Amino acid sequence: MRDLGTGFRYLLKGQRWVARHGKQYEFGLIPGLITLVLYAAALVALAVWGEAFVSWSTPFADDWSSPWQGLFRGFLTAVLFALGLLLSVITFTAVTLLIGQPFYENLSEKVDRDVSPDGTAPESGLPLWRELWISGRDSLRVVLRAALWGALLFALGFIPVVGQTVVPVIGVFVTGFLLTEELTAVALQRRRVDLRDRLTLLRSRKTLVWGFGAPLAAVFLVPFVAVFLMPGAVAGATLMARELMGEETEEGRPEGLRPSEDPDTFNPSGV
Repeated sequence: MRDLGTGFRYLLKGQRWVARHGKQYEFGLIPGLITLVLYAAALVALAVWGEAFVSWSTPFADDWSSPWQGLFRGFLTAVLFALGLLLSVITFTAVTLLIGQPFYENLSEKVDRDVSPDGTAPESGLPLWRELWISGRDSLRVVLRAALWGALLFALGFIPVVGQTVVPVIGVFVTGFLLTEELTAVALQRRRVDLRDRLTLLRSRKTLVWGFGAPLAAVFLVPFVAVFLMPGAVAGATLMARELMGEETEEGRPEGLRPSEDPDTFNPSGV
């Protein structure tokens, strides 16, 4: 349970870091604002043309009598919009990070330099186009997994009682894990940790990940709020990535680092 509190503190530390570095915060807002505009346009289009799409895709209901035709198609239209809204929440971070790769890469490097005892930051050594390709490929994989989880949780939401109580809680923790996976990828990719090893690393400290990601997922339900918290979330994820990799900071060894996680012996691949 201690890791839950530690993860939440990293989230707060990230927000404090960008509050002290105003220029980095301002640049970090740009990708989120672009993504917000794109998602808002998509949702508006879904609201305007969703009913027409449902009517076009359900020709078998053309001859149904009133009020069943209207109720059926109205229900499907509402489900379509709700699913679109859910997917926009789940995928918002992945798309924002993909659009803002150069912005967040720069921000993450500055966080690393700021807290590193020797003032340096790990570098991938890869050209920009290669980093963008890896980031895009991994983001697509995360978005596909998020879409599958979103569809499953949406379907489970129709279960009486459980769907209105247990499922939303599970959804917050699942979304929190996916968010943390995407956010820590900015720092871990520079350390040449691939997607499979990142997942192994994060799963080894699930409570730490949930402590960071679950509160973030709850507030990210409001995309407008997500825009303003994203720079701090990237900063906090970078600080947490340092602990996951067992790296020292100016404050000393990361909190909660166990001997088995010594940076000289830790191998996320297990080989």
